[in-house]
Amino acid sequence: MSEPAQLRLNKQLALQLGISRREADELIEREQVTINGTVATLGARFANSDAIAVKGTPVSDSTAYKYVMFNKPIGYVCSRRDQGDSPTIYAILPPQYYTLKPVGRLDKDSSGLILLSNDGDFAYRMTHPKFVKTKVYQVKLDRPLAPLHQQMISDHGIQLEDGPSRFTIIREDANTYEITMHEGRNRQIRRTFTALGYTLITLHRTQFGNYSLGDMKPGEYKIVTMR
Repeated sequence: MSEPAQLRLNKQLALQLGISRREADELIEREQVTINGTVATLGARFANSDAIAVKGTPVSDSTAYKYVMFNKPIGYVCSRRDQGDSPTIYAILPPQYYTLKPVGRLDKDSSGLILLSNDGDFAYRMTHPKFVKTKVYQVKLDRPLAPLHQQMISDHGIQLEDGPSRFTIIREDANTYEITMHEGRNRQIRRTFTALGYTLITLHRTQFGNYSLGDMKPGEYKIVTMR
């Protein structure tokens, strides 16, 4: 009896070729992918024993999942293409990590911990709200946070265009605070303080789920295991 085809073809292509699943689907749509010599179709699945090829070249199944922790410096974007004059994080990382995708992005003006991986399921578990991953940041404001505003954020949240924003704030020194949150909406912390009339001077992520920067310096990276 033949092995049932249970594995998703586009996911396998994305992993082995270092591309997105959308790009994998485009290869399939252009009839450039075959399974056991037969042209594949969108939504196709395969078995481990099947032979997959792209443009006639066999796709290896030797790529292992990789997980990298990186201390992103300010001024770099978490994308594969430069945005204006802003370089990408891949200008710092060595070539063997170019196929890894950011897990938990930070904007250009923020720094700190991001993860990179070629494991899509890991990325999903780290970023989907239902898994409730704790994130810790150090922020500096242009002036001290009023006690009333701190209470408003912590107790009820500040209403933004995409819903209320709520997180825990602990004052560290002068205008510097530690923020703990379990969400990760786009520029959420910046937008929250802007809505209250503050300017965020620096934002630095120190923890993401079970991963912490420790004493890693800006621009440093290291291989980690899935936790």
